[in-house]
Amino acid sequence: MDQTMTAFMDKHELWKENTTILVGVSGGPDSMALLHFLKERKERRGWKIVALSVDHGLRGTESRSDAEFVKEVCEKWGVMSEIVTLDVPAWKAAHQQSTQVAAREVRYRYFEEQMRRYQADSLFLAHHGDDQAETIMMRMARGSNTAAVSGMAVRRNFASGELIRPMLACSKEQIQQYCERYDVPFRIDPSNASVDYTRNYFRHRVLQPIKEAYPSFHQHAQRFSEALKADEAYLAEQAAKMFKEAVAYDPEKQAAAFEIARFCTYPIALQRRVFHLILNYLYQALPVDLHHRHEAQFFELIASSKANSSLDFPAGLQLTKSYSRLSISFRDEAKDLFHYTLHAPGCVTLPDGSLLTAAFTPHQTEENPYIFVIPLEDITLPLKVRTRKNGDKMKLRGMRGTKKVKDIFIDGKIPALQRQVWPIVEDATGTILWLIGLRKGETGRTTGKTGNYLCLCYQAKNGEQTGGPGNA
Repeated sequence: MDQTMTAFMDKHELWKENTTILVGVSGGPDSMALLHFLKERKERRGWKIVALSVDHGLRGTESRSDAEFVKEVCEKWGVMSEIVTLDVPAWKAAHQQSTQVAAREVRYRYFEEQMRRYQADSLFLAHHGDDQAETIMMRMARGSNTAAVSGMAVRRNFASGELIRPMLACSKEQIQQYCERYDVPFRIDPSNASVDYTRNYFRHRVLQPIKEAYPSFHQHAQRFSEALKADEAYLAEQAAKMFKEAVAYDPEKQAAAFEIARFCTYPIALQRRVFHLILNYLYQALPVDLHHRHEAQFFELIASSKANSSLDFPAGLQLTKSYSRLSISFRDEAKDLFHYTLHAPGCVTLPDGSLLTAAFTPHQTEENPYIFVIPLEDITLPLKVRTRKNGDKMKLRGMRGTKKVKDIFIDGKIPALQRQVWPIVEDATGTILWLIGLRKGETGRTTGKTGNYLCLCYQAKNGEQTGGPGNA
């Protein structure tokens, strides 16, 4: 193990001089061998070493004894130690997590606290080559993406410094031989022999038979991991460029959108990664019920021949395809709905900041699609401004009968998301008069015997008389 681990640390430049390093130590052979290895080089490297031992509160006095054992050995070896008992059962119940996930969560939170407390440069953990092989196989079995299948990183940013795994090139057998050679004391957690936990199942039922046939399998797994991580790093860099070039991201609205045709000009490997980048940007934390099937649904959506369609993802995220564009955002239908009374003369400010004014006028002139002049004899005041309802119909100028508002939106190629918030003007009888900026209704068009008209004027937030697409 000495030579293997030294060569591995040389290769990955894991040696640091005159620094404070923390070591996660459970009392088992792996972490005790790691602590011993680092302790033996402590003076030469100028290290301040602090061993961190966590009692997860899962095995009563037995797990507490493990922590006390670590403390005693550290005192004997002249190494500082910190021992803590964490309430994993309480965390598990509060966050609805499995025992293993909850234990990892509270353990790493504690490690982060100690990194900052000691202003440490590194946290060393004793994950070894067999652990790496187990991790890769478990993630492959679960259908994880390539980034996850690449396994554990040799080093990564963590708290105030780095998390380092210097034993990934070592096998479990090499570690046991090291402990025997240097008379390193350790304790065995009896739960490691159980196959009730997923990792233990893979360890005893899957990896063990493979290693009997291929003793160097852990080395192959680590080489695979390093090669895949290098590829992933390059692809992640390219995906970040694609995201910047092709995706319109609005952090304030927690929304993203892109033109489908342009998105699809990029290689599929980058498309997949940008899809996951979008999810990472939009979600505060990825939902546990987000699965690989959602990726398949995403690609089916952008390849669909339907002009308008949508997908609902976990936690209220909605993907909406409107013709050539895909929009991704969190939907709150109730928040988007509005219903205002427009008195004449008077005005209303719509949720998007646009302004609709009503004023009496003797003139019948309409200058553009965002001004609508109506004879007062044809309408019943007050007017209403609202979002659409199911079954909405209106009579259009120059047309017999009525037409569904839904069909008018389709004809105008109005994106589905805009349809939900498009302002509609109706009079007090419920007759729809105007899809603002899109189509004007047939009101009867009397000759205006009284010479009195109502002028409606729509102004966007920027003050311009402009708005959505379509013909007035």
